[in-house]
Order: sequence, then C-alpha cells, then structure tokens
Amino acid sequence: MTTLLIENPHGLGHVTPPGHPEQVARLEAVTAALAMPSFGGLLREGAEPATRDDLVLAHPDTYVDAIEAAIPERGWHAFDPDTHASPGTWQAAVRGVGGCIAAVDAVLDGRAGNAFVATRPPGHHAEKRRPMGFCLFGNVAIAARHALERRGLSRVAVVDFDVHHGNGTQDILWDEPRALFVSSHQMPLYPGTGAASERGASDNVLNVPLAPGTGGAEMRAAYTSRVFPALRDFAPELILVSAGFDAHRADPLANLDWTEADFAWLTREICGLADELCAGRVVSTLEGGYDLPALAASVAAHVTELMEAAG
Repeated sequence: MTTLLIENPHGLGHVTPPGHPEQVARLEAVTAALAMPSFGGLLREGAEPATRDDLVLAHPDTYVDAIEAAIPERGWHAFDPDTHASPGTWQAAVRGVGGCIAAVDAVLDGRAGNAFVATRPPGHHAEKRRPMGFCLFGNVAIAARHALERRGLSRVAVVDFDVHHGNGTQDILWDEPRALFVSSHQMPLYPGTGAASERGASDNVLNVPLAPGTGGAEMRAAYTSRVFPALRDFAPELILVSAGFDAHRADPLANLDWTEADFAWLTREICGLADELCAGRVVSTLEGGYDLPALAASVAAHVTELMEAAG
C-alpha cells in the first residue's frame, strides 16, 4: 500500500487580495516540499471537480447557487472581510471537494493505504449556509457525508488539529450521530466557538480548547488523555483529518508553540489508532498554516508519517 497525494493545481487560481494570509504561495510552498525526492513514492493524482450532488451533501442548493453567482469575472468578491473569491475560485473550491471525495474512495477501495489532499481554499470554517474564515465549502465534512451516505460506512471520525476551531465542520455534522468531530484549537481565538461545553446533538462533538502558549508536551497530554480514548470508544471505520499547521510556533495568526516534531507525533499516533480501529484508513486534507517555511516543513513531516504508516 502507498500514500495517495491528491493535487489541486487549480488552487493556484484562487487569488486573494494583496497581503492576505491565505495566498497562492501557500500551495506553492506545499507543492515544492512534496516534490522533493523523499516523496517520490507517493501515488499522485489530480483533483477532479465535485458535482452539485456532492456539494449539497453539506450545503443547501441555494447556498451553492449563491457562491457560484458571486464569482467575479475580474478582481474580487468579498463575502466578508476575510473571505474572498476571484475568477479562479470556483474551480479551486469544487476541485478541493472533489479531491477529498476521490481520496476517500481510493482509501475505501484499497487503492491507497491513506491519502493527503493538497488544496486551497481551506474548508473547515464553511458552515452549512455561510462562507467564512477563508472557506467556501466544507471539504472534510462533505467527505464524511460521502463516506456515510454513499459508501455505507456507519461511523466516521474527523480530527481537526488546525489552530482555529473547525466551526463549519461542527455545524455541518452537529446533528449527525454517525460522525464524531474532534477539534483541538487555541482559545480565545477566531472564530470564537469551540468551547468544551459544545457537545453536538448526540454527544458527537469533542472540543479541546488550548490556552495561548500551549506547547507540544501539553498537546500530547491532551490528545493522549482525551482525544485518543474518545476515538477508541467511537471505533470509526475511517478517520478524516483537517490538517491545519497554524499551531506552529512560527505562525503569524495564532499563539501556540508546536513544532514539526509535534505534527509528526500527532500524525503517527492518529495513524496508529487507525491501524488499530479501521485498517489504517486515514484521509487528511490541508487546512491552515500561514508561515510558509513552517507550513512546508510541517506538511513534509505529516506526509512522511502517512507514508511510513501506509508502508
């Protein structure tokens, strides 16, 4: 078995205004890191566009229509002060969703042991009816719904270690008892959600807020004592990962103190749990990470561990 890398070159066509942290250079940095000889063993595929039927797994038809109608012929459309669309945004976004779905299918079909989807814009802040936080569609939430509704799975877990709470994924999966959503995140921080008291309609949400300055040792303790036992109790048939790397100590948008070694450890532990619980089936998707060298190094560490696990 090998690790599948789904690449989305159309993500380079999603152009944000000058100075915006969620920029084209992020995907360029990730692509360059994964072009190194040590990643020659990856199975590489391009992302195909999602269909409308895919998008409405998580979002109403009217929402999809509104996003598509807002794509400008030139310049930018601002959904809010943080979230923009340019002429290339639609293809970038729908191929990100399509890539996540293809990655799930490849892992469930046994063509790959696990997968990483290198895409932008990110998705975990997109709620059912609201784009926000740089995100338009719930990439990982849609992948979860695809696995449940179309592939016959009865339990899917989402682990979100982006430094910002995955409010969109939580919103989409709140009423879904077949999905466990776990998010570790800095608090206080944007978007302001993610309190430990937010538990989901079926006790299917686990939020693990972390204080500013939290380092790797504290993170490892929190995952070992709270997250991993919850995953074992839930016994998922597939683990989806919202892989944001903005908890890195160099990131300009937050104040956690993680390093590449922490992301490697977390990936290794998640993959070990997946081996124990669901035949190693892990699909990871890029979310945040805004210091370019830290992002590149952290993605490299993450994908290295995926490859070791797929072995």
